[in-house]
Amino acid sequence: MILSPITFPNLGIDVNPSQVAFSLFGKEIYWYGIIIAAGFLLAAIYVCKRSREFGLTEDNVLDMLFVVVPVAIVCARGYYVMFNWSLYADNPISALYIWEGGLAIYGAIIGGVVTLWAFTKVKKLPIGPYLDIGAMGLLIGQCIGRWGNFMNREAHGAITDGFFKMGLVENSGQVVYYQPTFLYESVWNLIGFIGIHFLVKKRKFDGQIFLMYAAWYGLGRGFIEGMRTDSLYLFQTGIRVSQLFGYLSCLVAIGLLVYGLYIRPKNKDEMFVHKIAKAKIEKDSKDVSATPPEKS
Repeated sequence: MILSPITFPNLGIDVNPSQVAFSLFGKEIYWYGIIIAAGFLLAAIYVCKRSREFGLTEDNVLDMLFVVVPVAIVCARGYYVMFNWSLYADNPISALYIWEGGLAIYGAIIGGVVTLWAFTKVKKLPIGPYLDIGAMGLLIGQCIGRWGNFMNREAHGAITDGFFKMGLVENSGQVVYYQPTFLYESVWNLIGFIGIHFLVKKRKFDGQIFLMYAAWYGLGRGFIEGMRTDSLYLFQTGIRVSQLFGYLSCLVAIGLLVYGLYIRPKNKDEMFVHKIAKAKIEKDSKDVSATPPEKS
């Protein structure tokens, strides 16, 4: 496949990256997969480092990731294929070619949340802290992962003459300038991550960070999705699926945040991290009182 050079004339950028990073034992390794994997790795490191702020351990978080992430990836692909079946109808096996692109984040979120619910039920643990720490990892993974779309020359918007316009060479040989929506979403997620990173210590209840993520990402995705030319549509309705989910999740999340913070504010001491700390203090106190005094 001959790939188009990518230009950002107003930024002085002109590059032509290959989709393939290298070959290993005759198998081509794509940048798309490497970038997705890098996003996951950085997210995993970050959430493990902050796990104790949510009352969790690194082992708790790793167990969660090993269960939830594979299912989320399958659901992300399944969601994309379901709403884009015309691309795979003639060759259904190509639906498995995940390295060529085609993951839908809302499929991953839906599948991930359902799997996480089952995981916490089996472990008899509260879901809120896991949703919170998972949301922070999602923002990192999404921010980085969008650059896989850049390498594949996909997930761009409509034709534009704006300052951030991105030029691609069409089959006619002409350069056509598009909205770099992958870039907009990456920057939006980065801003959201920075904000939430500093707000973690000020949260009032378990699940608040996840709701903030849902509101922030949903608002941005709903707006940016309207610019894209490769949107998934709700069957024959003409409704952009991700735009619908984005705005709906934003409204629901804002409503739940208002409810949890102002209408029926919860006791901060009921957060899982505080319960764990209290239980540890009580255990240490019992251990001390049970220790016989040393003989003089």
